[in-house]
Amino acid sequence: MARSYRQGKVGCARRVQHHISLTESALLSYNVYWGHAESHTLNSTAVQALQDLANRLCIHSFRATCASGSGHPTSCCSTAEIVSVLFFHTMRYKQTEPEHRDNDRFVLSKGHAAPLLYVAWAEAGGISEPDLLNLRTIHCDLEGHPTPRLSFVNVATGSLGQGLGAACGMAYTGKYLDKASYWMFCLLGDGESSEGSVWEALAFASHYSLDNLIAVLDVNRLGQSGVTPLEHCTDIYRSLCEAFGWNTYLVDGHDVETLCHVFRRAAQVKNKPTAIVAKTFKGRGIPDVEDAENWHGKPMPKERAQEITRLIESQIQTNRNLIPKPPVEGSPQLSITNIKMTWLPDYKVGDRIATQKAYGLALAKLGYANERVIVLDGDPKNSSFSEGFGKEHPERFIKCFNSEQNVVSVALGCAACGRTIAFVSTLAAFLTRAFDQIRMGAISQTNINLIGSHCGVSVGEDGPSQMALEDLAMFRSIPNCTIFYPRDAVSAEHSVYLAANTKEMCFICPSWPETAVIYTPEENFEIGQAKVIRYSVNDKVVVIGAGVTLHEALEAADALSQQGISVCVIDSFTIKPLDAATIITCARATGGRVITVENHHQEGGIGEEVCAAVSGEPDIHVHQLAVSGVPEKSGKPRELLDVFGISARHIIAAVKYTLMN
Repeated sequence: MARSYRQGKVGCARRVQHHISLTESALLSYNVYWGHAESHTLNSTAVQALQDLANRLCIHSFRATCASGSGHPTSCCSTAEIVSVLFFHTMRYKQTEPEHRDNDRFVLSKGHAAPLLYVAWAEAGGISEPDLLNLRTIHCDLEGHPTPRLSFVNVATGSLGQGLGAACGMAYTGKYLDKASYWMFCLLGDGESSEGSVWEALAFASHYSLDNLIAVLDVNRLGQSGVTPLEHCTDIYRSLCEAFGWNTYLVDGHDVETLCHVFRRAAQVKNKPTAIVAKTFKGRGIPDVEDAENWHGKPMPKERAQEITRLIESQIQTNRNLIPKPPVEGSPQLSITNIKMTWLPDYKVGDRIATQKAYGLALAKLGYANERVIVLDGDPKNSSFSEGFGKEHPERFIKCFNSEQNVVSVALGCAACGRTIAFVSTLAAFLTRAFDQIRMGAISQTNINLIGSHCGVSVGEDGPSQMALEDLAMFRSIPNCTIFYPRDAVSAEHSVYLAANTKEMCFICPSWPETAVIYTPEENFEIGQAKVIRYSVNDKVVVIGAGVTLHEALEAADALSQQGISVCVIDSFTIKPLDAATIITCARATGGRVITVENHHQEGGIGEEVCAAVSGEPDIHVHQLAVSGVPEKSGKPRELLDVFGISARHIIAAVKYTLMN
C-alpha cells in the first residue's frame, strides 16, 4: 500500500528514514551479538506468530467496535504490533492472576485504544471473545476507556497526557520501595505529547533514573481532528526525549522483529528510562483509511469491516497460541490497613500552633506507624511543612518539584496495586491545576490523600494568588472523596491517621495562622461526625465554622454571651461527609436559625453543603458568611478575615440580624 508524506515535510521524512536506517543497522549488529541467546525465540516462526497475532488483534478490534457502533479501531491498528510484542514476547505476567504483585505493569496512556488492550487480554485468556462484542454496552465492564473495574487495569486513562506520570509512580515504587524485578511499560500517543504533563513525567523519570520504565510513543501522525504538530518527524521526538535524559530508540512500529530486539536492548540500559519512538500509521492495513484524516473514533461500517477482516485474515499464516512468560517473583508482601496511632497527640489545650504545621508533624509520626507511608511534594515543602517527613523518612519522601499535575499522577501510580499509602502535599491553590488528574484518580478508585495548605484569605500578605478559595468546591465535586477541615493541632493529627485508613480519596484542608488547641489528646474523631463544642438549653442560633473561622465563632460566642445571647457552635470536622443529623438536631433546638462562616468562596463551600443537608427540613434558615468576589488586598490574616466579612465582628452582626428577622 502506498504511503505518502504531506507537502512541506519532505526534508523531515528523509531525516526520519535516515535515522530509522541507522537504528536498524545498530540493531543488526546487536542481533549478531545476541543471536545465539535469542535464536530459540526470535526465529522466523516466532516472528510470524507475533505478526499473525497482531493481525488477529486488529480483527477483534474491528469486530468489537462494529458491534458497539463506536470506538477507535484505527488507533488500535497503529499499535497492534507493539501490543503483540509487549504482551506475548516482552512482558512477564501471570495471565490467570492479573493483579499478581510481581507482574510487569502496563499503562495504556492513549486510552481510546482500549479495544486493543481488551483483545490482548482475550488472547491471553483473561476475557472471553464473546464479551468483546459487548464493548461499550451498559452491562459490560469493557468501557470506552480503561478503568480499574477490570482486574488488569491499574489506573484509569482516557484523559490524555496522564498515563506516563502514573507509570512513573509504579516504576518508582518498583525500584525504590519494592526493590523488585517487575517492569513498567507505558504506551502513549503522539497527539497527547502536546500535553505539558507528559514532559513533567519525562523530567521526573529521568531525575529518578527509572531504568525499569519503558515508554513507547506511537507516532502515527494523526490526532482527532487533523495532523499532529510534528507529524512523522520522529527524529524531533527522539531529540526531545534525549534532551530530557532518556535513552531513546527509533523504530518501525509495525516491524515485530525490530520491536522484539529493541525491547530486549532497552532492558540492558542502566540508570536511564527508555523511550521507544515508533513510527506507525493510523488505520494500518485498511485500504483508503491508512494514514488518512477524519477516521479517528469511527468504527468501520459492517460491510466494510467484513471486507477488511477477510483481507487481513488472508495474511495470517499461523494460528499459534502465544503464552506470556511468568514473572520473576520476589516483591515483598505488605499490609497498608488498620494503621494505629502509636501515641496520642503531644499537645495541651491552649497551645498555639498552625494546623498545617501540625499535619506535617503528624505525617512524620505516621511514617513510623507503617513503612509504606510515602509523601510527595513539589517545591514548597518548607512552607507546607512536609519537609519534616522528608527528614525523618528520606527514602520515602518524593520531591516532584513544581509540577502539580505530575505529582498527582505519580501518586496515583505509587498507590496502584495496593503498594503504598500516598500523601500529596502542596499549597491548595496549586492543586487546582491538577483537577483533571484528581478527577481521573476518582475514576481509578484510588486511595491517595491530598493535603492542600494555605487555604483561604487567612494566608495573609502573600495575596490572592496564594489563597485557596475554590478547593472545597473542587473536592466536593469528586465522588467518594472525604474532606477534612481540622480546627486545631489535635484534630489535624487525627485527620492524617483517619485519611491513611480510608480506602478512597481524601483531602485535608489545614490553615496557615497559629490557632489555639481546644481538644484534649484523648478526644475521639470519626469521619462524618461533627463536634458540638459549645451549647446550652438557651441557644438561639447555630454557628457552623471550620478551621480558623471556628476560632472567630468562639470569640463571637463569648462576646454575645456577655450580652445575654447564647449560641451553639459546631465544628464540622469533615465537610464531606457532613454530619447532617447533628446540624439538623441543633438547628431545631434553636428555632431553625443557622449561620455558616467559612474562609472560602460561597460557591461550592460549607454553606452550600449545609443548605443541601437541611433542604428537606421545614423552617430551617441558613445565613451564609463567606469570601465574596476576588480578593484584591494583602494584609495580616485577622485583618483580611475582617475585610472579607468572616471575622468575629461580622458573626456577631449576623447573629443579631438573624434573631431580628
